[in-house]
Amino acid sequence: MELVRPFHPFRIATLAVAVALLAVVSTAGAFDLRAPQVGFCTGSLQSYMTSVGENINLTADQANAQVWTSTVSGNSDFTLMLELAGYAAQNAIGVYNADDVNPTLFQIFPGSATAGWSASIHFALSGSLTVHLFDPNSNYQGSTVYQGVNRNKFGFYLQGPGGTFYSQDVRNGGKAQILTYAGTGYNSGSWWQCFEDLPYQYPDCLTDFEDAVLFVESVNPVPARGTTWGAVKALYGR
Repeated sequence: MELVRPFHPFRIATLAVAVALLAVVSTAGAFDLRAPQVGFCTGSLQSYMTSVGENINLTADQANAQVWTSTVSGNSDFTLMLELAGYAAQNAIGVYNADDVNPTLFQIFPGSATAGWSASIHFALSGSLTVHLFDPNSNYQGSTVYQGVNRNKFGFYLQGPGGTFYSQDVRNGGKAQILTYAGTGYNSGSWWQCFEDLPYQYPDCLTDFEDAVLFVESVNPVPARGTTWGAVKALYGR
């Protein structure tokens, strides 16, 4: 007769932890990588990522994440981690409605923001977006409330002397101006948004995607699907 070994509580707990870890890995892997990956001069940005403990290969781990959605709470935190650009004092960063043909720009960080500034953000079900802004010393810099924001389908932008660039490649003439990487280790579940503030022109090493780097928490990319500028316009019958 075959004996059935009882399931020890410790084994049950271990199994639960393993399932939880698998869920985290599966979530991070649910978003396709860019194909092909975008070439750029990675030197100093790769060094920075390594210095903050990220296990990211900048030329192999680019997520195909161009449109975003808020989590169920509607709350998020954005932190400006790095700014290495001649236009740093003039580059503004924010979000826009990804389905709008001529999108309104909802500014999160003004050009005067520097590395270390952060924003506490709330996407409300009513369509409002509330932004509370803080300097590197956590001093409150004020708040802004926007209306008509699509919490389920928004993109990121950078606007400065070099131009206005969007997380949707189609709005940049098919060129990537913002690259996304999934956080690793303790940063799993969060995202890095890396901005280029001049028109993409690799192998010119002015293309380095370190003109502004955001660390973004509690929002998620919308799984990518093929799209064209014509498809975006078609949403509005234009």
